Amino acid sequence: MRILVTGGAGFIGSHLVDELLRKGYEVFIVDNLSTGKKENINSKANFYKSDIRKPNLGKIFAEVKPDYVFHFAAQIDVRKSVSNPLFDAENNISGTINLLERCKEFKVKKVIFASSGGVIYGKKRDLPAIEDMVPNPFSPYGISKLCCEYYMKYYSLWHGMNCTSLRFSNVYGPRQNPYGEAGVVAIFIRNILNGERPSIFGDGEQIRDYILVNDAVSASISCIEKGDNEIFNIGTGVPTSVNRLFKILKSNLNFEGEPEYKPKRPGELYKNYLNCEKAKKEIDFKPQVSLEYGIRYTIEWFKKEKW
Repeated sequence: MRILVTGGAGFIGSHLVDELLRKGYEVFIVDNLSTGKKENINSKANFYKSDIRKPNLGKIFAEVKPDYVFHFAAQIDVRKSVSNPLFDAENNISGTINLLERCKEFKVKKVIFASSGGVIYGKKRDLPAIEDMVPNPFSPYGISKLCCEYYMKYYSLWHGMNCTSLRFSNVYGPRQNPYGEAGVVAIFIRNILNGERPSIFGDGEQIRDYILVNDAVSASISCIEKGDNEIFNIGTGVPTSVNRLFKILKSNLNFEGEPEYKPKRPGELYKNYLNCEKAKKEIDFKPQVSLEYGIRYTIEWFKKEKW
């Protein structure tokens, strides 16, 4: 079975590629390396350095003839989406439409899309968030992710394509970028390993749902055979505050310092975690790794990489 992964040199995408190869699939990667890294690319995968917005995507599809497509390429920086909404839309919306057109043309069996379980639901709602809630994105990035979900639905209804969207919670783990605006686990680990005080914006009681990348990948692969034309929350369903997260990291890294509290960032979600019962019932997804173990596992990787 031939599988194409867009964004396969990125954080989640590269772990997905590794696991697909381990399971015996023939894997092809499309990544422009704008945020993905060459060192993340598994040597057993077939790599195309290209952009999903480009016309040559059709040529790649003609060569690969993929059975399944995992669409994990995206512009993921919320602040960049706010400062340059057009850039965000060109990458996330136009790029996705170009990809779906090629999937339609080459009769791909299924498209599995990496969406967001935070920015799509937005503020002022009951928690945990459930899939049938009315979406309320308030950033261009959240709008673009929701828009892509609607395009998935359009191609499913009008062209008979099989499209599944996965609304991931806060994914963390090895290979996550510790220099971005997202990925607080990676950022805090880098800070502490470098002897720096991590910054917490606001009172630290912001709540998130942290899921190890291995569990996110497991849910994704389950959708090859299950969950046709559905939307699933993918998280742990366990709310964890930033203060609690810091204490776990502090203990595991024997850090004696305290965080530096700074003014809260405007527009940031204060509380978010997901109801994942639908994924449990329909794709047999159940997270296997606790936050405490996942953080220890992630710390060991960062230590080996000498961050």
